[in-house]
Amino acid sequence: MRRVTKIAAAGIASAALALTATACGSSSKDSGGDGNSGSGKLKVGVAYDVGGRGDHSFNDSAAQGLDKAKEDFGVEVKELTAKTSDTEADREQRLEDLADAGYNPVIGVGFAYAESITAAAKKYPKTTFAIVDSVVDAKNVDSIVFTEEQSSYLAGVAAALKTKDNKVGFIGGVDIPLINKFEAGFRQGVEETNPKVKVTTQYLTSGSDLSGFSDPAKGKAAAQGMLDNGIDVIYAAAGSSGNGAIEAVAGKSGAWAIGVDSDQHEQPGLAKYKDSILTSALKNVNVAVYDVVESVKSGSPLTGTHAYDLGKDGVGLSTSGGFIDDIKSQLDDAKKKIVNGDIKVKTTVK
Repeated sequence: MRRVTKIAAAGIASAALALTATACGSSSKDSGGDGNSGSGKLKVGVAYDVGGRGDHSFNDSAAQGLDKAKEDFGVEVKELTAKTSDTEADREQRLEDLADAGYNPVIGVGFAYAESITAAAKKYPKTTFAIVDSVVDAKNVDSIVFTEEQSSYLAGVAAALKTKDNKVGFIGGVDIPLINKFEAGFRQGVEETNPKVKVTTQYLTSGSDLSGFSDPAKGKAAAQGMLDNGIDVIYAAAGSSGNGAIEAVAGKSGAWAIGVDSDQHEQPGLAKYKDSILTSALKNVNVAVYDVVESVKSGSPLTGTHAYDLGKDGVGLSTSGGFIDDIKSQLDDAKKKIVNGDIKVKTTVK
């Protein structure tokens, strides 16, 4: 059943959601499979962005959603991960292998899958596809988008209130419009909270070079450079590269890191740095992934464009560690103004 109304997330990041997918197959492209294994279980296929499960950030948020769906619905899953060297043909083949093997839904985690999902959706009209961070106009595709700029604005408010030296930094994984949204919201939140605070920005790569999302060493070096210049709060929207930035910040007394996508304070792989993670700008991909699986399980697959925003907790700010408890009133006020429209958050820096 096709649904094209705009919806928002039905839960918050603290919901324990998760995701695990599976793929293999030949190249029969005329059926699309029925989404059932021999055991009759729903089969869910997931194609992760570079970094995959274990990036402690974007992909792990999606993985949370699949894990919860597996727990609640007993689905069979298969997960594949993109490489930085992938061509468009590689991405398309990955999706087609999943669909051909009967996985339904097939979920592409990341904007890089937009073109390949467009192609695969045409070849497998009986399969429900979903894409995170892009819009694909097809009858059997659920396009999932987030208002990242809104949670980033709140991160900017927190940074402006917590900096002691009036210097904060933003590290973007790749200089592209999607990550520009994070920068724009963060910069606006900082400047509207305290105009005296200087924001320094650095991108790790640009254009089609997506390695900026999977290079912790480069993220660490960028953060260290900022710390050496007196910056004491750093927000990194850079996939697993951000883990390197967090590591650098943890080595500097009095400095704070702001995580992204997942609640990075609660990520086991980052546990030794958690006392330096001020907060995280949440992007609840887990909720969206769970919604897609649940809709196919119920027989009414989600399609169309679905926006997950601050008003419905599709994005937000984590409170783990209690480090922003003292500025809760200011953050709550900013959130209220964004939700009711008093604050219009920019999606571009210029």
